[in-house]
Amino acid sequence: MPSFTTVFDYDEQVFFSSAAIIEEKIQQKMKINANEALMTYCAYVVKSIRAGKKDTDIRKGTSEILSADNVMIGVPETLQTITFEATLDNGVRKVTIKNPISTSNYVMAEHYEGK
Repeated sequence: MPSFTTVFDYDEQVFFSSAAIIEEKIQQKMKINANEALMTYCAYVVKSIRAGKKDTDIRKGTSEILSADNVMIGVPETLQTITFEATLDNGVRKVTIKNPISTSNYVMAEHYEGK
């Protein structure tokens, strides 16, 4: 599957306000799309880097952010590997997250037995 790369600068207030709106949707049991899930992970990574967390701790924490129940069909398959590259005052920091949304209890299409 080809990778998708986006580079952006952001207005901090708009960014975190948007992330808060997505969090409200999740709390209301609404399913979010791939872009919203990506934004959720991005906000988590930004906050974690600012808090001084190590990359291994950031990767561990991502498994607790979203589940297959929080996202629309196809999102776990779309976001199998996410790499964030942050430019900081002291250099560039790269964090890669593999399979952030657990699919252990997730079935995209059920098997049809009537064949």
